[in-house]
Amino acid sequence: MAIQTVGIIGAGTMGNGIAQACAVAGVKVVMVDVAQAAVDKGMATVAGSLDRLIKKDKLTAAQKDAALALIKGSTNYEDLKAAELVIEAATENHALKLKILKQVDALLAPEAIIASNTSSISITQLAAATSRPDRFIGMHFFNPVPMMALVEIIRGYLTSDATHDAVKALAVALGKSPITVKNAPGFVVNRILVPMINEAFFVLAEGLATAEDIDAGMKLGCNQPIGPLALADMIGLDVCLAVMEVYLEQFGDSKYRPCPLLKEMVAAGQLGRKTGRGVYTY
Repeated sequence: MAIQTVGIIGAGTMGNGIAQACAVAGVKVVMVDVAQAAVDKGMATVAGSLDRLIKKDKLTAAQKDAALALIKGSTNYEDLKAAELVIEAATENHALKLKILKQVDALLAPEAIIASNTSSISITQLAAATSRPDRFIGMHFFNPVPMMALVEIIRGYLTSDATHDAVKALAVALGKSPITVKNAPGFVVNRILVPMINEAFFVLAEGLATAEDIDAGMKLGCNQPIGPLALADMIGLDVCLAVMEVYLEQFGDSKYRPCPLLKEMVAAGQLGRKTGRGVYTY
């Protein structure tokens, strides 16, 4: 199955990043969000990102115009009907994702594929909310999408080989390096990454070192490009907390207990870069 038009639900950080990656690769995109302001902001973000690539001589002005012409912003789910693949990239909320997926499932052609960009929720469970569990898959992009090569392709219990192969081929066409993983909480990368971030908050809370020294230690000692606390600010502390809570619930293992400091900071609204303050001030 050749995927020529991709629908994206959510025009936020992940949604507009996926839209950009598709459009630059010549794939048509329909990017849908609930409010026109969100759609406009997503389109502006893509345009700004493409401008930065032009300044770095990685893209021409003509290529920017061609990419933007391939993205249609909309607040109407009906516009997704032409898509061979729809990627749900809404916020990491189980109930919200189920609501969206049921709505989209009823609209799409029977042969269309639905993917979720979830970072922690069961693909098998999400697939069961649709009429096409064999044509449902996880397609977990990493932030910032235009720059990050990895895509985790997560097979649910009933995901067909044809669905997997079509989505993997698309990821390669987008210039990504996909890995295929089984369905399990956190899949592979976040299963390792988010508990490490949570442990960094425990180290910070215990006063073992400053945030700057914790991050410097992991960068210089483990060759990480960014420290775990700075990365938490980039991801969003609320997202990190939500993922840890899913792990704790799904595994029933106390090693996934969210750090109380992380919970306090989220309760205080200090979520990282998106609020201007998290572990660091922006």
